[in-house]
Amino acid sequence: MADDQEKTEEASSKKIEDARKEGNVPKSQDANSFVTLVVALGAFLALLPWIESRMVFLYYYYANLIGHPLDKEGAFQISLVTLREVVFMVIPLALVVAIAGLLANVLQTGFIFTTKPLIPDFAKLDPIKGIKNLFSIKKAVESIKIILKVTLVLYVCYYFLLAFTKELPSVIYFPIFDQLSWLKEKMLILVAVMLILFLILSLFDLFYTRYNYFKDLRMSKQELKDEYKQMEGDPKIKAKIRQIQMQMTRKRMMQEIPQADVVITNPTHYAIAIRYDQEKESAPKVIAKGTDFIALKIKEIAMNYNIQIVENPPLARELYKKCNLGESIPETLYKAVAEVLAFVYKSANKKR
Repeated sequence: MADDQEKTEEASSKKIEDARKEGNVPKSQDANSFVTLVVALGAFLALLPWIESRMVFLYYYYANLIGHPLDKEGAFQISLVTLREVVFMVIPLALVVAIAGLLANVLQTGFIFTTKPLIPDFAKLDPIKGIKNLFSIKKAVESIKIILKVTLVLYVCYYFLLAFTKELPSVIYFPIFDQLSWLKEKMLILVAVMLILFLILSLFDLFYTRYNYFKDLRMSKQELKDEYKQMEGDPKIKAKIRQIQMQMTRKRMMQEIPQADVVITNPTHYAIAIRYDQEKESAPKVIAKGTDFIALKIKEIAMNYNIQIVENPPLARELYKKCNLGESIPETLYKAVAEVLAFVYKSANKKR
């Protein structure tokens, strides 16, 4: 019983889909941040000429104001121009970063639209549960992850900056442009190293988040059984439905027996009603069949409607085995059934 309650089974596709509908999806914030950072750097480099042109414009604008008296109206005009140029510089970059953040989410989780997380859950206001969550193992693991990431980033920065400072005694003798070139080179190295580090951290966080997510969704054997019953239906209910369907099929079958041309029987066990409408059907068709009690019922209805009953045990067994209800007889039985029908037609003075 205890094994049934332990969550040892992988989550079913239905449980994963239900979790998605509730907005519960595996999402790594580090992966989102890394994608956004890379896109932001790329966008900044691409927009750098544009940003530079706006800054040059502001420089010349301010330079032209030198010597002019600054009054209230002039200050307001300067503020408007400055604000406009800052917006022109920032808005394109902000839009690209916002789109990158959205794409990073979609790439991780796919497109999800749900209002479930917006519904107020007053159970979250319970202070006892809040304290338990605050000191839970999950929160402790998250805190350790943050401390380790910050420590690693600071250590890598310190290591490279320390290596760069060792070159300073010789760099101070460089011409100013060479110094700027050296500074640019070291900045690019540091940025590249940090990007690689962030990539490693984001991949680790992505895999850890997905592992933890699917681990939390694990199910017990009993939960799997209950879900299967819910999806497929309770076996007792399904058996009852099958019973009702069989009763309805049997009722329709009994109603079609009066249309039969002959009933072929094994005297005590099998009865198969055959109909052959030469104008509508290419071959004789089984319209009713049954064993034991059903066979007796078929023969009873046949006698009430004066339908010929022919005893042929081998043929009755073959028809019952090879023919489904409402299907034409197979070609292998054409000859045997034709002989029976010929006998019936001859006995009733009918023409084929």
